Amino acid sequence: MNNLEFQKSITRELDIVKNRVRSLIGNANWGEEGRYKEAVLKTVINRFLPNNLSIGTGFIAGERGINESIISNQIDLIIYDNSIPVLFREGDFIITTEKNVRAIIEVKSKLNITNLRKVITDFNNLNQFPFIADNGDNRVFKGLFAYENGIANIETNNNFERELRNSRGNINHITIGKNYFVRYWRNNLNIHPPVNANNPFYSLYKINDLSFSYFISNLIHISSMQELDDRYQFSFPIAGTKEVSRKKVIEMEDRN
Repeated sequence: MNNLEFQKSITRELDIVKNRVRSLIGNANWGEEGRYKEAVLKTVINRFLPNNLSIGTGFIAGERGINESIISNQIDLIIYDNSIPVLFREGDFIITTEKNVRAIIEVKSKLNITNLRKVITDFNNLNQFPFIADNGDNRVFKGLFAYENGIANIETNNNFERELRNSRGNINHITIGKNYFVRYWRNNLNIHPPVNANNPFYSLYKINDLSFSYFISNLIHISSMQELDDRYQFSFPIAGTKEVSRKKVIEMEDRN
């Protein structure tokens, strides 16, 4: 079994499918193209989810005080534990409280600095939900999936670095086109080659033809809340781990 080619095939599939509707409609309706791409990603993710997890779109609701509720912006994709009741479900649309949420994902056709800033603002606003805000053990996967990279010179782009620092870890996984992948780390323990950082940091990796599949593999490992060590080599097949493909470290500012 060729684990590397298996993972690359997932990225290639998504890369091919993303162009299918554009070939038919051209520039006629970019909104519909975006919804189609969300549906494609949802279909692929759903193949790998255990039976106790479902995927949909909708809102997260919570309580701020007596007779006072809070509600999130609409989230493109929510993965939730279907053994816990939701507040409302109609087809794939849900409204749920926070403790059955395992992952939240925003989907973009092409990432640029402007829409990255908007996504970061939306994710920062989710800090009003304590279960989701507590990223100490990565118990909620918080991802941004972009089919294409629209950020010039991403490995040296100062605006990109600034926006990531502004996110303060509230997005913990980002795929930017099929080659670039970003992950948030709270510390540098057990990372080889080692990272010289005293504070939490983002690592930017260039993993050609693997970014989409690594996003999904991290999503499954985190959202399932299970020990999946026996499938690690199938999920993350880069020899020497992806750390050998690390291009940049973006350390968070010390706020103490």
